[in-house]
Amino acid sequence: MKIYGDISSGNCYKLKLVCALLNIEHEWVNVNALKGENKTPEYLAINPNGKIPAMQLDDGRSLSESNAILNYLAHGSHLLPEDAFELSRVAQWQSFEQYSHEPYIAVARFIQLYLGLPDDRRAEYDAKHAPGYRALDVMEQQLQRTPYLCGDSVTCADISLYAYTHVAHEGGFDLVNYPGIQAWIARMQAQPGYVGMQG
Repeated sequence: MKIYGDISSGNCYKLKLVCALLNIEHEWVNVNALKGENKTPEYLAINPNGKIPAMQLDDGRSLSESNAILNYLAHGSHLLPEDAFELSRVAQWQSFEQYSHEPYIAVARFIQLYLGLPDDRRAEYDAKHAPGYRALDVMEQQLQRTPYLCGDSVTCADISLYAYTHVAHEGGFDLVNYPGIQAWIARMQAQPGYVGMQG
């Protein structure tokens, strides 16, 4: 099994983290999107959408979209509930991550960390913060009630949202007023097998 991605991307890091937590053997193939390596014919044959990450199984089948790959890798483990309602709660948080969290926190981080906060992106960067903080507010409310997003144990929902939340400061977000999130980040980093974004 090969996983294609950039370890400093939160969407890719999700997969590196779940593989570490579940001790899943894989080959990591680094793809530098800033250099266009995700637009080569070879990569587009794996993921026609041209985005990272992607996964290719030994039998040639491939899968894209970070949360889809994450859930495939975690299938049958303690990270994905068997109960239909609890599994749907994981999916609910993953949808929240993709539509209410990642477009703001991850994009602000990209503009600041990858692009160096250029003047022509400053207004866009500033506009990401209010909705980004709203997403953090939603997480904080839940994490004041439960240790993890879906209750008392870690699930793929936590991995999905941890990826960009724990580096939110790299996009100009201050977590000082989010004690629930801070405690959750510490719990995630204490998971057996945990690896950081840089390995």
